[in-house]
Amino acid sequence: MPVVGFGFSKITAEKKNPIKGKVGINNNVSIKSLEEAELRVGKDKQKGLRINFEFVSKYEPKIGEIKLTGDVLFLDDPKKIKDIAKDWKKNKKLPKEVTASVMNSILAKCHIQALMESQAVNLPSPIPLPRVKVGGEEKRYIG
Repeated sequence: MPVVGFGFSKITAEKKNPIKGKVGINNNVSIKSLEEAELRVGKDKQKGLRINFEFVSKYEPKIGEIKLTGDVLFLDDPKKIKDIAKDWKKNKKLPKEVTASVMNSILAKCHIQALMESQAVNLPSPIPLPRVKVGGEEKRYIG
């Protein structure tokens, strides 16, 4: 069940207030829509899925937000594609194995992009970065 394409359609990063005290960072990803699509694979066309997602990193209390939206292209057996689309229309859920593949792809790309956007607007990293311990004392790397 391969993810064969990925693209961002909108990227926003906003720092609303200066950072004071402790910052809470909440990352969330959601699938907004799913539709069947004819995907070109070389010279051939194949039935696939276009899955629209939204990834949001919120910095609390009201410090900032990074929002990424885009699409994932997913290929599988045409019958499976039809069943997945039908099930989505009915109850807005994906099969577990499809969810894992799609979400892992989304998270891998979005975390990297969100990290770059956080640096652009001077917000803390939305994901934990490695830390170096020197003589039992933890030192934080700030790049």
